[in-house]
Amino acid sequence: MDPNQHRRLAGAACAALLTAGLAGCSGLGRTAVGPVDHVTGKARTVQVNNPVVTGCHSFGPTGARAVQNGTLVDLIAYRAPGCKGGHPVYIATTLSNTISPGNPPWRSYRFVH
Repeated sequence: MDPNQHRRLAGAACAALLTAGLAGCSGLGRTAVGPVDHVTGKARTVQVNNPVVTGCHSFGPTGARAVQNGTLVDLIAYRAPGCKGGHPVYIATTLSNTISPGNPPWRSYRFVH
């Protein structure tokens, strides 16, 4: 095999691997590795494992009074459905937050990515 042909083949192989690697790292289908735990308005603990990082996620009909972010990605919790509304709370990876008595529960969350 000609040395130049070998270099071209190696270059093409590297380009193909790089393209495949970049496609695999896109946000589509990527998950926030780990659990998001929340306590509902009825004092029930719910755990969601490895949620996708894209989109808005609901805390359910009764919302969340406390949230533990056990994922590898920071999240933002909102008091309104649809990841909208004032006074969102930033909950970094491995941290938690609890709502003070008398305040409305969080209704949705999204990941910072």
